[in-house]
Amino acid sequence: MTVTSERKNVAVIGGGPAGLMAAEMLANAGIAVDVFDAMPSVGRKFLLAGVGGMNITHSEPHAAFVARYGARQVEVGTWLNAFTSDALREWIHALGIETFVGSSGRVFPLDMKAAPLLRAWLHRLRGQGVRFHQRHRFTGWADDGRLRFLSPEGEVLHHADAAVLALGGGSWSRLGSDGAWMPLLHEQGVSLLPLRPSNCGFDVEGWSDYFRERFAGVPLKSVSISMPSVPEQLLQREGECVVTATGMEGGLIYALSSAIRDQIESKGCAELRLDLLPGKSSEQIQRALEKPQGKNSFSNHLRKVTGLDGVKAGLLRECAEGCQSSPATVAAAIKSLPLKLIACRPLDEAISTAGGVDFNALDSHLMLKAMPGVFCAGEMIDWEAPTGGYLLTACFASGRVAGQGAVDWLSSGAHSES
Repeated sequence: MTVTSERKNVAVIGGGPAGLMAAEMLANAGIAVDVFDAMPSVGRKFLLAGVGGMNITHSEPHAAFVARYGARQVEVGTWLNAFTSDALREWIHALGIETFVGSSGRVFPLDMKAAPLLRAWLHRLRGQGVRFHQRHRFTGWADDGRLRFLSPEGEVLHHADAAVLALGGGSWSRLGSDGAWMPLLHEQGVSLLPLRPSNCGFDVEGWSDYFRERFAGVPLKSVSISMPSVPEQLLQREGECVVTATGMEGGLIYALSSAIRDQIESKGCAELRLDLLPGKSSEQIQRALEKPQGKNSFSNHLRKVTGLDGVKAGLLRECAEGCQSSPATVAAAIKSLPLKLIACRPLDEAISTAGGVDFNALDSHLMLKAMPGVFCAGEMIDWEAPTGGYLLTACFASGRVAGQGAVDWLSSGAHSES
């Protein structure tokens, strides 16, 4: 089967936020757009990310926002300068979806749901003539340059004047982001970096059976985490995370995941320090513990004078064995409890991934230098960011860059020379 079109067209491969935004830019320019996606419907990871509250972006000042992209803030910053978090909110409002800023500075749709936003967006795209092809898995390029897809009806060959690849990273493969595109681009001579987990959980050296059975799945609230071995970076955060059967995960851990991962890769482990009572000083805790214990057990005394109980008290026992020798020792352990992490959780469990298409393989319009007319967008490019709306914002912004890049490339006539 061969899909053909009589007029100039662009294939967008991947129906997540980056791909759909590229499709919008192309359709706005009057170009015929075909969106191909391997799944039965588009935006599946987007919808799942919205379960429990669709955190679409963040309201912090632009300079601080851009700094969240770490080693890639210069490159990603160019996307965000053209499409800021405020511009993203205005774009959402134009779809008829109102937003609000939460107490943490995170931005959400008023109803906290992703589905209405996606429905409104797809309705607008279809109204612009964008055509959608579900259950079409991209399998590379034919000898004549046509795009190859595997569909329920068999192989589909599609001619396009340009293509935007928005195939995602390597996490959440059940939703389509499986990294299967890596060998396809490698065969074309594109420089790639290994996919690595980001915003992921980590394993510890090993919980005791008692601690694992008692506390796996329990949230650890109102704590602070730091990495003392990396003093040159601002690696201290306060918030919450979750104890798992093998280690730790959750927001606080995700915020430090790139630094933790890098240190594990270079040194074999990463040591965190947990402040179990960030609202109290070590001196305050010590004075409280110096009060007469009477007939209370140590656990009861600890709970009564400091408020430390449950999973926090369990962690203290687990990670600071023998710390009960003096109030000063206990106070020091509460304020700086060592926790050794030894491995990332598997790639497919991660919220996002680093690695993928090397920035050096792309021009400023996100076109592959080795493949004129082929553009990349979203998580398949080598960048990462913490949760909190930063991932989605950069995906949207990169899709705009890639889509406009394809428009400009086609307008310049360069495609006819390729």
